[in-house]
Amino acid sequence: MKNGVYGILKARFLIQDDALKNWRFIVFLIILAIIMIANTQRFEQKVFKITELTNQVKELRSEFVDRRSELMKLKMESTVSEKMVEKQIFPSTVPPIKIKVKKVEEKSFFKKIWQ
Repeated sequence: MKNGVYGILKARFLIQDDALKNWRFIVFLIILAIIMIANTQRFEQKVFKITELTNQVKELRSEFVDRRSELMKLKMESTVSEKMVEKQIFPSTVPPIKIKVKKVEEKSFFKKIWQ
């Protein structure tokens, strides 16, 4: 055991005759670690992008609600009448009247004959 730990500390497994397969395994582990680090980095970038887009959606939604309430206020009759008074257009004092148009029915050929 003592020689085993001492051999590992001196890295004899890297300079022995069959060290080529050890080197291949070490290079494989290094490449795997690099791939894992790159994958984690891409994942974190996507999380930051999602957070940024979520905040942007919240801001746009609040702006939409604000604009909609502003529009509702502008569409109110009192607001419109105030704007028209500035242009000296006043609301009507006479209520509107519904006009009914009666369609004149044309008589068919047979009805004209029998009259």
